[in-house]
Amino acid sequence: MKLAYLTGQYPKVSHTFIRREILGLEALGHEVVRLSVRSGDSGVVDPADVAERERTRVFFEASPGSWAAAFWATLRRAPARLLGETWRAVLRGLRGPGAGVGRRLAYVLEATWFLAVLRRERVEHLHAHFGRNAASVARIVAGLGGPAFSMTVHGPDEFDDPRGHELGAKVEASVFTAAISHYTAAQLRRWVAPAAWHRLQVVRCSVDESFFEGARDVAPGCATFVCVGRLCAQKGQLVLVDAFAGLVSGGAEARLVLAGDGEMRPDVEARVAEHGLAERVRITGWIDEARVREVLREARCMVLPSFAEGLPVVIMEALAMRRPVISTYTAGIPELVDESCGWLVPAGDVAALTEALRQAAAKRPEDLDAMGARGAARVRKQHFLETEVARLDELLREAARR
Repeated sequence: MKLAYLTGQYPKVSHTFIRREILGLEALGHEVVRLSVRSGDSGVVDPADVAERERTRVFFEASPGSWAAAFWATLRRAPARLLGETWRAVLRGLRGPGAGVGRRLAYVLEATWFLAVLRRERVEHLHAHFGRNAASVARIVAGLGGPAFSMTVHGPDEFDDPRGHELGAKVEASVFTAAISHYTAAQLRRWVAPAAWHRLQVVRCSVDESFFEGARDVAPGCATFVCVGRLCAQKGQLVLVDAFAGLVSGGAEARLVLAGDGEMRPDVEARVAEHGLAERVRITGWIDEARVREVLREARCMVLPSFAEGLPVVIMEALAMRRPVISTYTAGIPELVDESCGWLVPAGDVAALTEALRQAAAKRPEDLDAMGARGAARVRKQHFLETEVARLDELLREAARR
């Protein structure tokens, strides 16, 4: 099948799982056209993501002349459809909440441009990642007479404004909607008529064999904790620095690596300095996938004290590499992490996080290895790339038959 993947921004540092999914579908014989509203993330450093950027067609990198040509071509071919979608965009913008009239009309313009690309490439099906602007555009493309669409919903951003994002209407307009966890599917059911619940399918984010192959036992004497993720409020790194300070003040000879970058880096650096931890805490900046595997291999445990999530792929990556995980009772995380392979604490609870760090620091390496092995088995069962891509392939082919 020839299909297209549409995202708001691709490639992006934190979205390597989309690249894996696309390549996995291509390995099964699909031809995938990459489409994005905005240019790729400037922080992209992984060679595989750099290659993806070269293969992606981006609306905001096209000329205004091509936008106008696509709009007029749609107007000539399907005037009633275009006027209908434009009128609906105005009404949605006026009713609120969510995007206003201007942005809604921009979605229509974007949809006409993507529709021209899809027609040129003879694309049979359109899949959008995330239930926000990309899914809004995909829905309009279908309304303009383009291919049917499906989408993958992750959270948490979609659930911050489900009415504004019109999640229920998008699910009901889609051929199917993939939810990355049972938690995500349950949240979507809140906004979808029960008659359309059959459109919701759980297709999890996944990791490939390279993470399992890169697994090593925890080195004797290893005292390093690692947190992988964008430095932002959502990921909770300030709470982690406070908890780590409590661990160190209790006499632990520990180190902390914050692998990533982001808008809150100055705040994190200031908190590290405030606690006098400059010699114990290191911020790597953006790193590629190979380096992520390296920092996980060098760690005792992976920590991600998130306030809001879908189900972080880095947790799957860490467990696949047999590293126990400390995280929070948030969204889909408890579907993967429990006491057999890690620790879960209430989000924002510094004392509970400090205690989890203390317990992990006191564990014997062989006990950590056993926890990591149980986690790796769980990831292989629930989040293995080949299995999840096969599930998505089945849904796409069923959609094509219908």
